[in-house]
Amino acid sequence: MIVNNVRLVLENEVVSGSLEMRDGRIASFSDSGSQLPGALEGEGAFLLPGLVELHTDNLDKFFTPRPKVDWPAHSAMSSHDALMVASGITTVLDAIGVGDVRDGGHRLDNLSKMIGAIQQSNRKGVNRADHQLHLRCELPHHTTLPLFEALMDTPELALVSLMDHSPGQRQYVSLEMYRLYYQGKYQLNDAQMDQFEREQRALAAEFSTPNRNAIAGLCRARGIPLASHDDATAAHVAESHAAGSAIAEFPTTLAAARASRDCGMQVLMGAPNIVRGGSHSGNVAAWELAGHGLLDILSSDYYPASLLDAVFRLVDDERNSLTLPQAVALVTRNPARAIGLHDRGVLAEGLRADLVLAHTDHGHVHIRHVWSQGRQVF
Repeated sequence: MIVNNVRLVLENEVVSGSLEMRDGRIASFSDSGSQLPGALEGEGAFLLPGLVELHTDNLDKFFTPRPKVDWPAHSAMSSHDALMVASGITTVLDAIGVGDVRDGGHRLDNLSKMIGAIQQSNRKGVNRADHQLHLRCELPHHTTLPLFEALMDTPELALVSLMDHSPGQRQYVSLEMYRLYYQGKYQLNDAQMDQFEREQRALAAEFSTPNRNAIAGLCRARGIPLASHDDATAAHVAESHAAGSAIAEFPTTLAAARASRDCGMQVLMGAPNIVRGGSHSGNVAAWELAGHGLLDILSSDYYPASLLDAVFRLVDDERNSLTLPQAVALVTRNPARAIGLHDRGVLAEGLRADLVLAHTDHGHVHIRHVWSQGRQVF
């Protein structure tokens, strides 16, 4: 398979030319066009590595598309997979919450079904993207540690993050934002919200620290990459670094992002933050971290199509100086290497032919084709 007349987004430059795939790998690329018949005409579009997504809870939405609606596993997994490749994502870590029962328990109910769907669809070879597992451990709950212990040897497990969404700290330093979000989400009156807040504080006081220490130790013993979540202060970052975190997910302040980088952690922010122009929780903007050179990885989080959109928005943003190869690395090379995947994320001979062909017409990015291991999946 040859893709002709494209702008190849390499690690350090963009080169016009062609690329050949063979046996699921990138066989070669050239700064000139191919004369062989049957080559796909790229019409000057960008050809870049397939996107690597480390943190998306998109699968959850297909299993429970509405409150109290339980969707069949095969259909949910197939629809989720289709949306991933349509968004240019060829490697996805499906993030599943462990110990998070704030949504009425549906995540707890769906936990085994979602993991089973990932495993069965992988085994049957019906997935178009490469699906692996990210366990998001909500620390302030008594179910978190036993559930993690039951799942920690799952072969697909590629990343674990440690989260604490209790009020008054991290993502919810502002109690006003905390109350606004959860009162709206659960339709709580003031008295019910007061009770909910007291319960969450009590759970955090009892379980957060012991669960953090225990799960981090189990990850270190098994060599599972660990991520922090919503660190807001230097003390939070020091705690995450001591636990062995390699990735700092969604630091909420510039100081926390800088401290994370100083500790050697890769800073991950949400692509929706870029697309929307800021954080929906009132925290630090991702473009600001990019301007300070403190952005390493982007994640689509809750909106898959935001990932590639954010890349081109960053390049067009005059507040920072990112080149297209540097911005593309945030969603390809950097996330792949952060979890030890060195066979993808770069246009280089011998690596997986995970590719995205995209063009920018009328000021917006559009995906034309996607290949996963050399097979066209979109």
